[in-house]
Amino acid sequence: MAKRALAIHGGAGTILKSRMTPALEAQYHNGLEDSLRDGWAILKNGGSALDAVEAAVRTLEDFPLFNAGRGSVFTHEGRQEMDASIMDGKTLKAGAVAFVRGIKNPVSLARCVLEQTEHVLLAGEGANQFAEQLGIETEKDEYFFTEHRWLQLQEAISDGRARLDHSMKAKPIGTVGAVACDSDGNLAAATSTGGMTNKKFGRIGDTPVVGLGNYADETCAVSCTGHGEFF
Repeated sequence: MAKRALAIHGGAGTILKSRMTPALEAQYHNGLEDSLRDGWAILKNGGSALDAVEAAVRTLEDFPLFNAGRGSVFTHEGRQEMDASIMDGKTLKAGAVAFVRGIKNPVSLARCVLEQTEHVLLAGEGANQFAEQLGIETEKDEYFFTEHRWLQLQEAISDGRARLDHSMKAKPIGTVGAVACDSDGNLAAATSTGGMTNKKFGRIGDTPVVGLGNYADETCAVSCTGHGEFF
């Protein structure tokens, strides 16, 4: 039996101590701990690495402080456009979605691409149509609205630039992800993001591109965070 392992991240970036109150820091820790708990419960009970990373990332997507799912940043047009990917190191199969809107858990839609299509990456309207066909859970725009993300957008617009989440003066932290090894020694990775604040023209970063923002094989599993253009 292989040694089970799970690692998660809530995004790269420097958190200014002047803006991180004890209460806010506790909220971040709670979100990360919930993610670890949900992913580890699967591994502990003999579940697969793929199930574990999906569960861990779903929890982070549901937490409004992280830049993924519910907490995704706003585009220049004032909406959320989300990306996610997941990869099974045992089979080298991967699934990804980009430029999706209204999807509660983009990482789960990415897994459906992996398991239920012959494709790797679906984007935009087509990806949303695929989600509708499968009955994937969706939410209205109000679900994704968070005040601190809206303030970030106003700041970025006034500055005239697209901004990484952690480069903003307001609440930091960005892309989320998880990697895992299960009891059979199989590896998996999953990554999800709302992208960059004030992004335009359908910008897509590294997260949904297999081998850039997310990768797993029989020897390693990687979930990246940072400036997608550099990747």
